[in-house]
Amino acid sequence: MATSSEVEVDAAATGGGKPDGTKSWGFREWGLLVSVCAAFFLDALDNIMVGIAVPPIQSDLGMSTESVQWVVSSYVLGFGGFLLLGGRMADLLGRRRMFLLGVAVFAVGSLAGGVTNDGLVVIIARFVMGIGAAFTAPASLSIIITNFAEGPQRNRAVGIYTACGAVGYSTGVIVGGALTEISWRWTFLLPVVVALISIGGALALVPRDPRADRSGSKFDVTGAVTVTAAMLLLVYSIVEAPNSGWTSPRTLGTFAAAVVLLAVFVAVERRAAQPLLRLGLLRNRALVGASLVAAAILGTYMSFQFIGGLYLQSLRDWSPMSMALAFLPIGLLIMTIAPRAGKLIARFGIQWMIFAGFVAYTASYVLFLRIDETSSYLWVILPSILLIGVAFPFSFPAANVQATTGVDDSEQGLAAGVLQTGYQVGAAIVLAIVTATMSTEGEAKGASATLSGYHSGLYVVTGISVLTMLLTLAAALRASSRRRAAGAAVSR
Repeated sequence: MATSSEVEVDAAATGGGKPDGTKSWGFREWGLLVSVCAAFFLDALDNIMVGIAVPPIQSDLGMSTESVQWVVSSYVLGFGGFLLLGGRMADLLGRRRMFLLGVAVFAVGSLAGGVTNDGLVVIIARFVMGIGAAFTAPASLSIIITNFAEGPQRNRAVGIYTACGAVGYSTGVIVGGALTEISWRWTFLLPVVVALISIGGALALVPRDPRADRSGSKFDVTGAVTVTAAMLLLVYSIVEAPNSGWTSPRTLGTFAAAVVLLAVFVAVERRAAQPLLRLGLLRNRALVGASLVAAAILGTYMSFQFIGGLYLQSLRDWSPMSMALAFLPIGLLIMTIAPRAGKLIARFGIQWMIFAGFVAYTASYVLFLRIDETSSYLWVILPSILLIGVAFPFSFPAANVQATTGVDDSEQGLAAGVLQTGYQVGAAIVLAIVTATMSTEGEAKGASATLSGYHSGLYVVTGISVLTMLLTLAAALRASSRRRAAGAAVSR
């Protein structure tokens, strides 16, 4: 039997929901959407730019290889560790307020990282930026969800939200390469300008949250402390595992501590009068399923991008700008398809869109396994790039719509936090496994051994994608069966 949340998801997929699905948008709707999407654009842009800037940061500040990797990892740690807290605070204290606070914190961290001459300060600044993003990401998505009617309106808005992220990812490599040529500091300072624009737009166009949303709310401090500590330890252990070893006492100890804290958190939430996370929300199969899909989406894609970047720059000796142009078609395709995602979801359904996305992901990763030391960009690399550009706008908006459909407005921020946790933790886990696999296979020196390591990592990525594709196919078939049964019942 289908749950109520599943029925609501199916309704949204076929264009159901609130009756104003054909209403045109005015200046306020477009302005709100652009202001909120600017934060997603900023997150995507910054992630790519700073990744390109790591080598000059290391050289300029005299950082070791072990310490400079934390310029990237500390951001993931702050982001993944504070997501659930950020999502719930958006619900309790106001989405607009937490969005503005998150973007402001991000801007302060970015400014500090851009003006310092101390490598440790750069790492701390990136951690602060991650915390800012952890508050901004769930707030921005929940602002969209609560300001656009369920159905075509919301699907269209989420599609545009995806496109803005794609612009950040696609332009981030090029902008990051160009700015790094001037100074790596500009990869920190430019986001400050984008953040200020986003704050100005949100102050003017994002409506204040109704007082009723927060009246009588009591913040669950114990739950907040335990779950944040648990997520910090979990992400930290995942990020560090490839370096310290998956079975080392350090890794096993931090994993065990994270599990214990999560168990304490569950016990606290069961007894809390107003819990940080209502455990019943996790019985929402649509939300949990979307979060697992999110983990597979970002985990496999980030790993593919990681391997592809190493292959082109380290093995093929391409420049950062050449690599940026090689990956540019992904962003261009997402920008083209994502704004139309709402119509595609309404026509084909959420589950079939996610399945189609993973068919394209899987085909892309399989084709990329053909890489060798002299592979042609046009015939070997570009097909994989184009398939990713189709897969992402099919799967990402559909997963976001599925996760938030049927969730009460008072818990939209938390639902968005759960979904974003899936994205970030999934990316950390899969990339850590892929990196460990590549290191094991590529211990020998030489181009052949390096290429073998890349192939080993791609086998892991492909395997995860195939498994997800099969599971999403089963979900799509069940959804179609329910719709046929519902249609037959109506016809009687």
